[in-house]
Amino acid sequence: MNPKVYLIGAGPGDPDLLTVKARRILRSADVILYDRLVSSEVLAAANPRAEFLYAGKHAGEQEAVQQWIFEQLTEHARRGRVVVRLKGGDPCVFGRGGEEWATLRERGIEVEMVPGVSSAIAVPGLAGIPLTYRGVSRSFAVITGHCCGETETDWTRYAGIDTLIILMGVSERARIARALIAAGRSAAEPAAFIERGSTPDERTVIATLGEIAAGRVNVEPPAVFVTGEVVRLRQRLHDCSCAPVALAC
Repeated sequence: MNPKVYLIGAGPGDPDLLTVKARRILRSADVILYDRLVSSEVLAAANPRAEFLYAGKHAGEQEAVQQWIFEQLTEHARRGRVVVRLKGGDPCVFGRGGEEWATLRERGIEVEMVPGVSSAIAVPGLAGIPLTYRGVSRSFAVITGHCCGETETDWTRYAGIDTLIILMGVSERARIARALIAAGRSAAEPAAFIERGSTPDERTVIATLGEIAAGRVNVEPPAVFVTGEVVRLRQRLHDCSCAPVALAC
């Protein structure tokens, strides 16, 4: 039998958002390497006799931890164990899942991908912010707010997209907001931060890009940053007595 690793998305935190397939594989896992954003409730759905290896990363140690992850996945898979790489959200949405997949294949290890519910889409929706809405938003983009030494994001590329979802952007929120305004988005544009989305501790902070750019919005990570006119829909969707949203032709 060829060595194999399951690359599984844990979703945004609520264990009920785990896929049926993910839950089934977790119950049979021998080794689980899990990230910082994987909730304890999700881990509780796994085989209690499995070996749990924490693989969370912090600033300044990302590459060293990533190399350790590669080695751990390789070693345990080659020993014939059922190995799970468990990531918050979806593994291939800013989770370096593609890199881990490629490295394992280069080492002759089979990879089975089990997609997860991405926080980029699920968390705004759960908070009452639909990413698209007829007459309001016909497009959205998911962007990382964390460059990790890469070339600085060219925010002008996103100036004309109706809805922007920015992951890992809390620490750089003021700089990002200023860059978006400089790229042509209105300082009055509504924005939201959804902290700890899908969990009992979820909190939504509503502001404008101008307020964020001025450093007047306090937010704690992890949080999903959404900006665009769809943010205004949140109050309407939470208020059953509201008038219908006007639709453009």
